[in-house]
Amino acid sequence: MAQSVHPAHPVSDNSPTADRAPSVLLWAGAGVGGLMVISALALWFHYGTQVFFEMIRTGFAACF
Repeated sequence: MAQSVHPAHPVSDNSPTADRAPSVLLWAGAGVGGLMVISALALWFHYGTQVFFEMIRTGFAACF
C-alpha cells in the first residue's frame, strides 16, 4: 500500500523571525500603497484635475 508523503509530525518554524515575515510584508505593502497615493495627489495638485485624469486615461490605454 502507498505511504503518505506528509510526515507524521509537521515541521514548525520556531525561529524568532518566523512571525515577523507577514508583518514586514504587510508594512511594505502599506508603504508602497501610501507612496502611490501620495504621488497621485502630487500629480493632481501639480497638473490640475483635467490633466491628471487625462494622464491616467492615457496610461491605462498604453498598458492595455
